[in-house]
Amino acid sequence: MTQTALEDKVALVTGGGGGIGSAICRRLAEAGAQVVVNYNSDATKAQAVADAL
Repeated sequence: MTQTALEDKVALVTGGGGGIGSAICRRLAEAGAQVVVNYNSDATKAQAVADAL
């Protein structure tokens, strides 16, 4: 993906606080998307992912 391939797009990542989900969040953000990090039970991990974006 190019850095602006997803510019002006919003991506909702369910399970964004987990291992695979956090990697997906990073890749989408690198591609220019605004990322919404969703989580089930660990708000601390999800917040850490969001802060890193």
